[in-house]
Amino acid sequence: MQFKYPELLYALFLLLIPIIVHLFQLRKFQKEYFTNVAVLKKIQLQTRKSAVIKKWLTLLTRLLLLAAIIIAFAQPFTSKTDTFNAKKEMVIYLDNSFSMQAKGDKGELLKRAIQDLIETIPETETFSLITNTDSYKNTTIKAIKNELLQLEYSSKQLIYNAALLKAKQSFSNQANTLKNVIFISDFQQKNTDFNIDSDSTSTLNLVNLKPVNKANTTIDSLYVSSQDANNLELTVVLKNNDTATSNIPVSLYNNDNLLSKASVEVNGQGTTVFSLPNNQIIKGKITIDDTQLQFDNTLYFNINKPTKTNILAISNSGGNYLRRIFTEDEFKFTLIQSNTLDYSLFDAQNLVILDEIETIPESLTTALKVFTDNGGYVVLIPSDKGNLKDYNTFLQRFNTTPFGDLLTTQKRITTINYSHPLYTNGVFEKRVDNFQYPKVERYYPQNNVKATNVLQFEDGKSFLSQNGNLYLFSAPINDTNSNFKNINLIVPTFYNIAKQSLNTGTLYYTIGQDNNYHVAINLQQDAVLTLVKGENKIIPEQNYFNNKVVIKTNDLPEQAGVYDLKNKTEIIQNVSYNYDRSESDLTYINLDNYKNITVSDSIANIFDSINNDSKVNQLWKWFVILALALLILEMLILKYFK
Repeated sequence: MQFKYPELLYALFLLLIPIIVHLFQLRKFQKEYFTNVAVLKKIQLQTRKSAVIKKWLTLLTRLLLLAAIIIAFAQPFTSKTDTFNAKKEMVIYLDNSFSMQAKGDKGELLKRAIQDLIETIPETETFSLITNTDSYKNTTIKAIKNELLQLEYSSKQLIYNAALLKAKQSFSNQANTLKNVIFISDFQQKNTDFNIDSDSTSTLNLVNLKPVNKANTTIDSLYVSSQDANNLELTVVLKNNDTATSNIPVSLYNNDNLLSKASVEVNGQGTTVFSLPNNQIIKGKITIDDTQLQFDNTLYFNINKPTKTNILAISNSGGNYLRRIFTEDEFKFTLIQSNTLDYSLFDAQNLVILDEIETIPESLTTALKVFTDNGGYVVLIPSDKGNLKDYNTFLQRFNTTPFGDLLTTQKRITTINYSHPLYTNGVFEKRVDNFQYPKVERYYPQNNVKATNVLQFEDGKSFLSQNGNLYLFSAPINDTNSNFKNINLIVPTFYNIAKQSLNTGTLYYTIGQDNNYHVAINLQQDAVLTLVKGENKIIPEQNYFNNKVVIKTNDLPEQAGVYDLKNKTEIIQNVSYNYDRSESDLTYINLDNYKNITVSDSIANIFDSINNDSKVNQLWKWFVILALALLILEMLILKYFK
């Protein structure tokens, strides 16, 4: 039992006064003489005993009466909490991620949760609400009812720990408040753990919404598996997380026109292949029919008109091997000698290759540094007759470790960095540990700790490295010095360096990831490119260079689909975005392992539990009734007790 005004209980000490008066009350008796006092002595003894009992009963009832009145004024109560009339604060986190599309007993988990909140929370009760996309602070259910009913699923997913921290930060700093966090989610398993630390300032309540069926089939990915002069083949990868599902229909569309259909049996994973004419512009999508989650039933992609990469090779030794790699159908290749070089050519290039030129003038170094600062790429292949001072001046300008003196020791190239972007896009089907190692007869030693090694010698020294927009060979690759030109590795190496210099995009990008791609265009001053899909118009982050624009996106756009990349009203190309498929795996956290928190599968039960915990049982009325009863009892004692 607790008291609203406990200071009034000090009045109970006043009860000592009547006790003291009673104990020390002295009465003087007057003697009367009688001839025969035997009968009077008996009567006197009985009268004194009755009077003493009556006085004690009267004293007791009066003491209890006064005590009951004092306690009633102190307003006693019982509660599971230690505060009375404390201000109550409530913050609700409502998970509106795509996994909440799963169906529970009464429909989609998110829609049912919204309806339960509307039905459970009193219209005038103040609370704060947090979703993955919005926040409503100190609001009422009446004020945000329409927003809740129109709440959309989001590809953005707050990490559970971040959502919990955000919820706690929504509380005020006031003391003497009852703070409750209500966490409404399906608690899907994420890459990061949900760590709940003990917190005495607030109470955490988890509403664990569970789907009836955890099976889900998703379009996981799409890639070009084969391509020739006439056709390309697209491989569609489907995944599920439950029992085998047969006869899943898969449809291929271009501009909403059905091109092809297939049926796939998925047992964990399944694939199907579609064939399309090569060099055809496609605004496509792949769809399946699955009744569980809807966001992963469609995958958007596009195929644009090929954009040629501009490459300038500066070579005094022919450079015919480069001409064979950079074919006219994909590249605009220019080969020029160093003595006829015009630096103004750099403005139109994406990649410049210094192919074993013996000297690098300071003016050329300066021009190439400006070129790379504007987004261009440079490849330096040294000559065994080169001017070491020129090379090192060039390398220092590019913040790269200089060469040592030329060594004439034969070295084998034995290590391939398979994780480097040059070799990650299907160059190798598997890692090769034993292959015909290329070798060099002479090389420039270099401890290049500032760069990323792509190819290495057997002693760990770098043969090919990357430092920003500079690719650096440490040895000549002419036929006299090396057989590197004679192995298949040379083609994907130079081909992917060139493709990286003008990254015109892939089939699609994933919303929420760091995406960047290049657009070959010359823009007027202050012009910007926009992504447009219907009424949805977005200006992405973009950097303009001499002959291209680098587009960077992450959380934008928010909606999946095929977008037109426009310069004013002109459509430059198409770009496709899809939602992250991590929400497709319906695997959930086991909340049984969490202690000292309230877990329920019902929003109504959680609110009942919170109301019961904060409910105050007022007892002062009972003490008033007790005081009245004692008053009546005292009157009865005084009147009828003899």
